[in-house]
Formats: sequence, C-alpha cells, structure tokens
Amino acid sequence: MSGKIIDIDELAGRAKQLRANGKKLVVTNGCFDLLHVGHVRYLQAARALGDALAVLLNSDRSVRELKGDGRPINNERDRAEVLAALGCVDFVTIFDDKRATRLLEKVEPAVYAKGGDYTTATLDAEERAALEKIGAEIRIIPFEQGYSTSGLLEKLREPGKSK
Repeated sequence: MSGKIIDIDELAGRAKQLRANGKKLVVTNGCFDLLHVGHVRYLQAARALGDALAVLLNSDRSVRELKGDGRPINNERDRAEVLAALGCVDFVTIFDDKRATRLLEKVEPAVYAKGGDYTTATLDAEERAALEKIGAEIRIIPFEQGYSTSGLLEKLREPGKSK
C-alpha cells in the first residue's frame, strides 16, 4: 500500500502543515472507477493549480449510491492504489459519504477543483457553502470531450464499437 493513501485526520494535518509553509493544497473528489486519459489530464491540470493534490475518493458504498448497482467496477483499495501511483497525486483519502462536505471542512484546501461537467452553480450547495466558508478557491477544469467511464462501459457492452 502506498504511503500516499492516508486517512482524513492525516490529510488534515498535512494540509495544515502546507498552509503553515505558505503552500497551496488542491483537493478534488470523485469515483475514478476506470481510470482513463480524461482523468489523468484532469488530475494533472488540478495539480498545476497548487503545491500538492489530494484526491478524496468515494468509497465503494458511496459509488453505488451515486452510480447505481454494478458500480464500482474496481474496489476502493484498488482505485486508491492506481490514483496514488500517479505522479501528479500527492494524497488519496477514501470517504464513505455521498458528498465531500465534511472532509472539505476538515481539510480546508486552498483550491477545490472539479471537472468541466460541473459549474460553480451546479456544485452541491452544501459543498459550495463549506468551500465559501473556508475561503477556498473553486476552479472548474475544462472537460475532456470523448472520455468517460460510462462511455468506456458502453463500448464494452457493444462488441465491435470503437472510438
């Protein structure tokens, strides 16, 4: 197991240390079920917004709640390990809630990144309120057209279909 995979208390401590050293922690969250080039480009862009990148990873239970039966394809430990193997990812924390609100309040990132399938208006209202309360900058990273886990799964269901 990678030393990058840490619990919320350790992540909060690392965030505090980064702030004390004048560094910016960028946080994003998601399921990251079948990692694809769209995810990699997104995570690299998020990392470029600060000095360290933490990925709050939805647990298996919360992925099922968000995406339905049959998801995730990969279990939370495997998904965390794959994310932790990326050079642009500094920390991975698995969380069981449907939304990351509680974790964002505890970690207090300088920057919160979301993909271009979101806007500041469509972010979860509780998450947005927590981010505004802690003074985090919200950055929307342009969506990589043609790349999605749902699209990959659809291709797998339709033999002979290719990009």
